[in-house]
Amino acid sequence: MKAALLSVLLFLAATLLSRAQCNTPGQTPSTAFPVCGTSVFQQTSVPVCSSHQLFVPGCSNSSNSSYEDKNPFWYRFTCYQTGTLGFLIRPLAGNEDYDWQLYDITGHNPDDVFTDNTLVVTANWSGTYGNTGASSSGVPGIQCGSDPADGFPTFAAMPTIIVGHTYLLLISHFSDSQSGYNLSFGGGTGVITDPNVPRLRSAEANCGGDMIRLKLSKNVFCNTISADGSEFYITPAAATAVSATGVRCTTNFDTDSLLIQLSAFLNPGNYTLHIRKGTDGNTLLDYCNNAVPETDAIPFVLLPKFPTPMDSLVPVACAPNQLRLVFKKLMMCTTVAADGSDFVVNGTYPVTVAGASGVNCTADGLSKEIVVTLAAPLERAGTFSLVLRTGTDGNTILNECGEPTPAGATLTFSVKDTVNADFTYAIGYGCATDTVRYFHSGANAVNSWRWTLDENQQSTQQNPTGLYTIFNQKKATLVVTNGFCTDSAARDIQLINFLKAGFSVLKDNCPAEQVPFHDASIGVGLTYDWNFGDGARSDSANPHHAYLSSPRERFYTVRLTITDSFQCQKSVDQPVIIYSSCLIAVPNAFTPNNDGKNDRFHVLNAVKAEDFELMIFNRWGQLVFRTRNWKEGWDGRIGNKDQGTGVYVWSLRYSDRDTKRKMEQKGTMVLIR
Repeated sequence: MKAALLSVLLFLAATLLSRAQCNTPGQTPSTAFPVCGTSVFQQTSVPVCSSHQLFVPGCSNSSNSSYEDKNPFWYRFTCYQTGTLGFLIRPLAGNEDYDWQLYDITGHNPDDVFTDNTLVVTANWSGTYGNTGASSSGVPGIQCGSDPADGFPTFAAMPTIIVGHTYLLLISHFSDSQSGYNLSFGGGTGVITDPNVPRLRSAEANCGGDMIRLKLSKNVFCNTISADGSEFYITPAAATAVSATGVRCTTNFDTDSLLIQLSAFLNPGNYTLHIRKGTDGNTLLDYCNNAVPETDAIPFVLLPKFPTPMDSLVPVACAPNQLRLVFKKLMMCTTVAADGSDFVVNGTYPVTVAGASGVNCTADGLSKEIVVTLAAPLERAGTFSLVLRTGTDGNTILNECGEPTPAGATLTFSVKDTVNADFTYAIGYGCATDTVRYFHSGANAVNSWRWTLDENQQSTQQNPTGLYTIFNQKKATLVVTNGFCTDSAARDIQLINFLKAGFSVLKDNCPAEQVPFHDASIGVGLTYDWNFGDGARSDSANPHHAYLSSPRERFYTVRLTITDSFQCQKSVDQPVIIYSSCLIAVPNAFTPNNDGKNDRFHVLNAVKAEDFELMIFNRWGQLVFRTRNWKEGWDGRIGNKDQGTGVYVWSLRYSDRDTKRKMEQKGTMVLIR
């Protein structure tokens, strides 16, 4: 099997060669090739490497960890129309085994494919040589690793992809060869071709005016950027573009940011950046070969050198422990004192600055944001000023031109009190409905309450009332806010007045003997009122009562009424039968003629007979009737056939309920027709 072969290869790799880690661009999820549904992607060489074990649904288990990203390449695409995805992987050599696995990484870091098993959409790990992929004739489910001779299917059923979702396709080469493959998409109803063309979104000049930082509306392929900058020119024509580089193009295949070097320094003024076809014959192309239109242009302004003011603060949230400063120009990260001494906070109460740093500083140490860290979160209401001063590094903060922002620059902000959602409650018990009143203080300017009170009750009042008809544990939750801070709390409320009346008693009983009654009621602080049906009563929890003898059996209805500590009542009735006698008697004849008199043969008064068994035999010793219920009698038939007049033998076995003594009796009786 293929899984076994993989295990052998892994062992050899560990002991002999130690397989290389995957670090070639495209061989890791974070550097995946961006692909489009309109083109054929040809990979002519597959570097040998492996970095991670993989989870394959239905194939991986605790004893088989042989699935890995072996000699991989990764491909990234986005779905623009929900539908099925079809694709073909065609090896350039016929005797090659390629495997693949598709992941939905929407909202995830690409490397999560190695740790989050839920991201797998579908796959095919068949060891069969030749073409593989997803098609309309593919098999459902995932084909696990196999031997090539097994001939397992190499095509999976086309999966459904969802609009707006991002996917990664792993193609793994099982053989350690450099031969490659072609990857193409088609046959499905889903769309992975981006219909939007890239555009110039923004441009700004650096401090000296000899470089333009360009931002695009979407990523373009790095290899469509002419290194000589020939795609770009400016008007007025005060300088020419001499080079262009894509940001992060040394590690990625695409980018949305470019640096355009000019031949001379621009003077302050208004300019426009234009795009045209470069020496490579195109403008800039995205991975669907959509080009930036040659008509695109973007204006930019080069301002004279002057200090960059503290522009704004990102709005603070509840209990902030950081302040985020935003600047209109790039600032030098190295001029921000790490101890935060460039800044002081004045206001309603003392605040200590603990540190400061640039945010996402570029490779040349520039950023438009600075984060100021406070020693403790601001949990009480107040109005404050963030003031710039000269730090322990001997300066304030400097922009990329080396111009310092003057000390004393100030930005104001305010915070509100944190809030507390803790609440209290008071229970009013009732017999049919319990009332629970909830209370919140409303402190710290809380102006919104959202209650969930169980039994499908909700409220936006500060102090609502809940009504409950089911008496058990309830959960109440509250979310409060003052428009700035939010808090939540939950409490379990136990309604203890559930009331249920119940008791157990033997249904069949003997005259003049104490009948035990056993309470099974549920409630708090119960009192009892027993009515035994013969005029007698009791207030005990588990009373005994003797009924008088009677010439024939009597039926009584016993009622138990309970009252709890909240003065609520419940009642329950049960019947009891008092027999005229508890002496077991066996008749010597019966007449099964359906006249309603003596139609069945059965044992009488076996009230105290436990483990009861009655058997009846005909004169040939054949068993004609058997029962373990003393109230059940024989109707004189075997099956549906009436038995004739004659003598029958009966046998009776039982245990006495009081003494537990085993008893046995035998006798005869006459069936009379």
